[in-house]
Parts: sequence; structure tokens; C-alpha cells
Amino acid sequence: MSVFMNDAAFQKKGFKISTDRSLLQSHVIYAYLVNDSYWAQGLPYDKFETSLANSICFGVYKNDEQAGFARVVTDKATFAYVCDVFVLPAHRGLGISKWLVQTILAHDELQELRRWSLATLDAHGLYSQFGFTEIKNPERWMQIYSPYLKD
Repeated sequence: MSVFMNDAAFQKKGFKISTDRSLLQSHVIYAYLVNDSYWAQGLPYDKFETSLANSICFGVYKNDEQAGFARVVTDKATFAYVCDVFVLPAHRGLGISKWLVQTILAHDELQELRRWSLATLDAHGLYSQFGFTEIKNPERWMQIYSPYLKD
């Protein structure tokens, strides 16, 4: 399914958001994740490819060049986990992150979910604008964390 979501102000500037996988510039996304993010350093390329294949991917494009990205891991019925959200440095400060989150939350396949989740070190202000809060009853949440193995 290809969904182009455009806001007139961003469209005038040459930006668009799409879930069309054929538009993803995987090399750009992967390079950002492993070199510039704090959360995906050491991510093996095969794991990266699998993550794309099993998520709803939202690409942000400026004149058909990758400008940002986010993905949602979901069952499309009860739960969604928003992750790997970024806007490349050349396009920051324009409100694209806010537009990207609005687009994700408005996506047809992600309506009426019981729970949305995400983890962030530094973007609490962005996500709180959309109703994200700290986890209530964190003692109920558990995890298994396995960092990527290095060769």
C-alpha cells in the first residue's frame, strides 16, 4: 500500500511522506542509523533489512531524496511501537519531525489502537505534543535486552 501524505506548506518546499517501500533509500537510512543515531550503532545490515520488511516504514523525501525516516512495529489492531525516527541534519528545524509524527498517528491502518509506545533519550517535547507520556506503572513492563553481537 502506498500512502502519500502531504501538507501544502511542505509540498511547496518539495517534501512528501510516503509508505511506499520502493522509494526507501536503504543505504541512506542504514548509514544514519549505524553512524549517527545513539540507538542502532552496531546494527547488522541483515537485521536492518528484516526490520524494514516487518514494519510500516514512513519515508520523508525532499525532491525524491531521503530526508527522514520512521518505522512502526505493529499488529495493526492493538499495539504500535514507533522507532528509528530521524530527520537528516540538512532538513532539521523546519517542523518535519512534527509532521512525520502527525502522519504516523493519522495512518489508516493505525487507528483505534489500544497502546502506542516509543523510547527516546531526547525528544520528549516532540512526542508529548501528541499525548505520549511516561509509562504509567513501569513496574509492569519487562524486557530482554540483547545488544548486537560484534564479530
